[in-house]
Amino acid sequence: MSESVPQRIAHLRGEIERHNYQYHTLDAPLVTDAEFDAMFRELQILEIQYPSLATPDSPTQRVGAVPLLSFAKVVHRSPMLSLNNAFNEDEVRAFDVRTRETLGVAEVEYSVEPKFDGLAVTLTYRDGIFVQGATRGDGEVGEDVTHNLRTVRNLPLRLDSGRLTKPIPFIEIRGEVLMFKVDFIALNRQQADRGDRLFANPRNAAAGSLRQLNSRITSSRHLSFLAYGAGAVEGFMLPETHAEQLEYLQKLSVPVPQERRVVHGLEGLLAYYREIGELRRKLPYEIDGVVYKVNNISQQIKLGYVSRAPRFALAHKFPAEEALTTVLDIEVQVGRTGALTPVARLAPVFVGGVTVTNATLHNEEELRRKDIRIGDTVSVRRAGDVIPEVARILLERRPANAREFNMPRTCPVCGAHVTKQPDEAIWRCSGGLFCPAQRKQALLHFASRRALDIEGLGEKLVDQLVEQQLVLTPADLYNLYKLNLQTLAQLERMGEKSAQNLLDAIEHSKQTTLARFIYALGIRNVGEATAKELARHFATLDNFMTADETRLQLVPDIGPIVAQSISTFFAEPHNIEVITQLRAAGVQWPEQAEKAVQVLPLNAKIFVLTGTLASMSRDEAKLRLETLGARVTGSVSQKTDYVVAGAEAGTKLGKAQQLNIAVLDEQQFLQLLSTNEISSASG
Repeated sequence: MSESVPQRIAHLRGEIERHNYQYHTLDAPLVTDAEFDAMFRELQILEIQYPSLATPDSPTQRVGAVPLLSFAKVVHRSPMLSLNNAFNEDEVRAFDVRTRETLGVAEVEYSVEPKFDGLAVTLTYRDGIFVQGATRGDGEVGEDVTHNLRTVRNLPLRLDSGRLTKPIPFIEIRGEVLMFKVDFIALNRQQADRGDRLFANPRNAAAGSLRQLNSRITSSRHLSFLAYGAGAVEGFMLPETHAEQLEYLQKLSVPVPQERRVVHGLEGLLAYYREIGELRRKLPYEIDGVVYKVNNISQQIKLGYVSRAPRFALAHKFPAEEALTTVLDIEVQVGRTGALTPVARLAPVFVGGVTVTNATLHNEEELRRKDIRIGDTVSVRRAGDVIPEVARILLERRPANAREFNMPRTCPVCGAHVTKQPDEAIWRCSGGLFCPAQRKQALLHFASRRALDIEGLGEKLVDQLVEQQLVLTPADLYNLYKLNLQTLAQLERMGEKSAQNLLDAIEHSKQTTLARFIYALGIRNVGEATAKELARHFATLDNFMTADETRLQLVPDIGPIVAQSISTFFAEPHNIEVITQLRAAGVQWPEQAEKAVQVLPLNAKIFVLTGTLASMSRDEAKLRLETLGARVTGSVSQKTDYVVAGAEAGTKLGKAQQLNIAVLDEQQFLQLLSTNEISSASG
């Protein structure tokens, strides 16, 4: 490396932040994800190797810090004031008249921008480096959320002062943290899959994410930042108009709204309001109106403030996107993962530009909390412009014959029992292998690489096989050979060779292991590691299937919730039927009853693998360790016994050193394997 280590670190930080700006702010990436990840990994490794060179403004700090016990208070240098609202054109006209009369001018120049529906924050930079971030709070005092704000990908940790003629000693940047619509949809999908409560709208999701005491949770939520102005500054002068100040912030690589304008007079304000109203649904983020600000800063100072709001600015709000309708019925939808969601069937109502006939009620707990009944008059809103939901009920309009709704105790799709675990709000169907609603998900999981590993059986092919009713359960995969090869070949993107390759892969998958088979069943809460523990403990499938909850809890790391999930799964006769069909089709594995009672050399030892091994793949290393009784996990903790560090080891190596956990290089690891494999064989 021709550069010195400090030069290389500085270069990597600059490149990573440049590409962050291109990707997250300009939506114009210059490198592939793999190239970006390689730079990021190199920087992480260098900072681990040279901890004295790590700095708070490094891009590696975006991954989150250790959880806080509480948020410290921050007193704002200049107050973060709220805006007065206007809800119609007359109120906007009155604002313009007052402004013109106070300034003594015939027409006012305004800077206008969307009103973000997020959480207001202030960012403090000293010498161009982000040092503190706080929420608005009561306008005078907010909460210190610096650690969480560092995880926001498009927020610059260092201002791009190289594009300016003078350095910036101190500046406060005001703006809002928000969640883009696409990220909100993805987050709620994850929440639903986990059985967690859905967020009502992107603003709630953003606010809840930013106020997490664990910044690693914030980091996973994909928040964004958009600036709307500056607060206090020291050591330099800002431009003399609000529009120029936003341009100035943009030169510093601070994200600002692209839909901002400069307009003149009342007609300019109202024209902009109509323009943004038409664009609203196409914007990537939620807005609830537009903001008008007198553009000239000296005129702003002359206009001053009233109470806790500026006289020079106004928020023109859009009408609330809610409408009243009647709940005609409540039905239940079954999702891909078996989650049961109550859905209100509504008398058609026009909300937010579309006709709404259904609204999610999220789960039974939420339905009870709102006390929604069939026959109620309800206010419906399009939460996040995506998910129609019942915002509230009008009790005064409840008819005498309004009926309560009770969640079914069997799946409305397949008739299997439904269950709800103590730590969840979601009821779930237990017919995972045969329920039509879960069919595609079950097949994709069954064929996945760490399950039965049927190469070529991807999502698009599964869609076709299910929709043409060629495959209804995983057992049906092993009957595809009975079809005319041309039937498979005629499927989209197949052809005769691909069809034959698929049949060969299905045939090859018959030879597997008990652990893979257990994992492939898709039993709730039974992941890959748990499946291996179950296979090791019970040795045969019959032993496993007939174990009661008490026996199941004798397996390491299996508690009452996992035991209940397993027991419920095998209580469904249809699941047993599919398993019987799979075994009859020839799916098999070596029986290892004798080994189940053997005390293995590395029994219960916990290993973490990091970096690249020259002598074997990570999967091979993991298999050899597990054969000796060890558990291989993905993260380092106090419970970890050994960390195996190959070439280009990552942050796990640094964590191990901090916790004084034994670290093995490749040679030491091979020696440990060899010694214990000999011991296991002789035993």
